[in-house]
Amino acid sequence: MKTYNQGIEATLEIIGGKWKALLICLLMTGVKRTGELRRGIPGISEKVLIQQLRELEQDGLVERKAYEQMPPRVEYRLTEYGVTANRIVEVMCAWGTDNIRMRQLRGEDIELADTD
Repeated sequence: MKTYNQGIEATLEIIGGKWKALLICLLMTGVKRTGELRRGIPGISEKVLIQQLRELEQDGLVERKAYEQMPPRVEYRLTEYGVTANRIVEVMCAWGTDNIRMRQLRGEDIELADTD
C-alpha cells in the first residue's frame, strides 16, 4: 500500500513534471492530434510527449483514440476526470503570470510569450 503524507503529493505525482500541466491546458480547448500537441509545446520531443500522454492516460485524465486509416491518426481528449484537473492548472497559470510580473518589476529580463 502506498502512503502519502499530504494530498499534494498525489496531485504532483499525476500532474507534476515539466509537461503534464501544459498538456492538460492544451487539451482543455478540445480534441488534439499528436502533432498539434507537439506544436503547442515548443521544446518537447515526440518520445517525451507520447510518454507523458501515456502516463496521463494511465492515470485516467486523458483518453486516446486511434483511427485505423492511412496515414494513422491518433486523437487525445480529456476525460471527465481530466477536466477536473483544469481548476488546478488555471490557478497555476494565474500564479505563474503574477510571478513573471513580479520578477519583471524586480528587474529580471523575462517575458511571457504571446499565445494568441
